[in-house]
Amino acid sequence: MSRYRNRHGRTLLAALALVIGIGVSADPVGAATAAVPRTTTPATVSGTAQEGQLLTGDRGQWSGSPTDYNYFWTRCDKDGANCANIRSATAATYVLSAADVGNTVRFTVQAKNRDGSTFASSAQTAVIASATPPVATGCPTGAGPIQIASLAPPARLLIDGQQASPAVLGRTTRQVTLRYHVSACAGRAVQGALLYVLVTPFNQVTVPAEAATGADGWGTLDLSMLAGGFPVSSRQQLLSIFVRARKADENLLGGISTRRLFSVRVVLNG
Repeated sequence: MSRYRNRHGRTLLAALALVIGIGVSADPVGAATAAVPRTTTPATVSGTAQEGQLLTGDRGQWSGSPTDYNYFWTRCDKDGANCANIRSATAATYVLSAADVGNTVRFTVQAKNRDGSTFASSAQTAVIASATPPVATGCPTGAGPIQIASLAPPARLLIDGQQASPAVLGRTTRQVTLRYHVSACAGRAVQGALLYVLVTPFNQVTVPAEAATGADGWGTLDLSMLAGGFPVSSRQQLLSIFVRARKADENLLGGISTRRLFSVRVVLNG
């Protein structure tokens, strides 16, 4: 009877050990595989795809109750392929640099739990643009005359022509009419530019009020000689003229304004 109990006891223990062994070797492996984190909602990136701008990554949703996340930003080609980790870019945000211009980036998340870890990446961003867009010309589109109101920096006015009547001043000249042409944007005539003239040395002629240019870009100013002022000497050969063209309501020294020196010939003996 003792031998029967021992024999059957050993048999029962051996069978129980076999069952336990199968359970230990198989079930935990299957449970661990099923419990590794898996993404249920993809990671995303928000922000402007331009050098110097801040991008923000969202890790999305995960199953498997992750206990830890690691973040990585990767630089890819314009099609989102051939990606490589960006050095030190391991936070949920990333400021785009000059090295990113012309490429795309992705936000990559590593989710971890006690059973393992999984990596998942966002879709690539748009191609990263340069921080310095092309500079606007300040010129209106089209051809032909330009209204002064449609001009803005960096465009500049240009005084590119003078007409004087009479063309040569003499000792008895009492009045001179000056005309100036104003253009901008590769030679287009400017209408509405305000012209101002000042003769040096002073007190030779009157100082006229500003005059606006017409549709052809020309503006006219009439000056009268001052008795005892012109000519300044018996050897005077030129009437030197400071000319300014500007846009109304702009700073006299800024905006699209311009300045230029002209002269009219003076012949006193003849």
